[in-house]
Amino acid sequence: MKCINNKIFCIFAWAFFIGCILTGCGGKTYEMAYSPDYPVSSYRLDSPAESADMAEPFAKELCVVDKDVSDGTDVDMSQSEAAALFCLDNNQTIYAKNVHEKLAPASLTKLMTALVALKYGSPDMMLTASANVKITESGAQVCGLKEGDQMTLTQALHILLINSANDAAILIAEGVSGSVEEFCTLMNKEAMALGATNSNFVNPHGLTEEDHYVTAYDMYLIFNAALDYSLISEIIHMPSYTTVYHDRNGGEKEISVNNSNLYLQGNESAPDTITVIGGKTGTTSAAGRCLILLSRDSAGKSYISIIMRSESRETLYDGMTDLLEEIKN
Repeated sequence: MKCINNKIFCIFAWAFFIGCILTGCGGKTYEMAYSPDYPVSSYRLDSPAESADMAEPFAKELCVVDKDVSDGTDVDMSQSEAAALFCLDNNQTIYAKNVHEKLAPASLTKLMTALVALKYGSPDMMLTASANVKITESGAQVCGLKEGDQMTLTQALHILLINSANDAAILIAEGVSGSVEEFCTLMNKEAMALGATNSNFVNPHGLTEEDHYVTAYDMYLIFNAALDYSLISEIIHMPSYTTVYHDRNGGEKEISVNNSNLYLQGNESAPDTITVIGGKTGTTSAAGRCLILLSRDSAGKSYISIIMRSESRETLYDGMTDLLEEIKN
């Protein structure tokens, strides 16, 4: 299935035609109706100034899908709620299941946190932990930050994406925006700008809260955009990370963290012709087991694969390997 679905494109083209009649053409952007309640994430058509009679789809280089896709595949996703496999090079949706269903994302949230942090902050900015970094929720992953601890955004992003530390997410959000609430406003603003209109963020870490959700398709959009930042691409590929930061009195504190991605740990193996570059894991009782990956085949083509709400770690990685086996070199 080609990424730009003919049915959707016809709807968008008709909307653009009506927009031209009502407002006239020119170097303008005609926004489609962005509605979080619409079942398929939203896009727009752009009319370049130099060619007023030509419309260019916002999603021309993105995968667009409005239904399940499984023809020609042999994938068992019966124990996972949503899943997808997209080729980034030839605009193809290889597999899709429930990709527009709103689900708890767990720590997949942190990819949006990293994207927003780098868009609105700078890698070398110094962050200082407030008392809010103390997270007491049972089972929550933390790196042990204390009030007054200081580290750069670069250090915090490594800990966020590799260790999946929820206290690092609070440190980043407050350091970049002044408060978690303001940071989440930016997260939702950027999600809408990406076309991820079936998502809503109320925290920067992904611990379960009401009205905090994404879709598998929107996570693809977010991850794809996050990969434009070289620092994020570098971090998600690292199996481990060690750094030194400082406490409130200037004393040094060393931290070493390991990636929770079993492919990077060497505990799971991708198909022979596939190299897993990296990605992000996520687990909560509400979200189940989640995983999003960037992979490459032997010809150098890139793919994003995602599984959400899998029943166990075993079914998550078995399902992900099944997805990767659908990549035809």
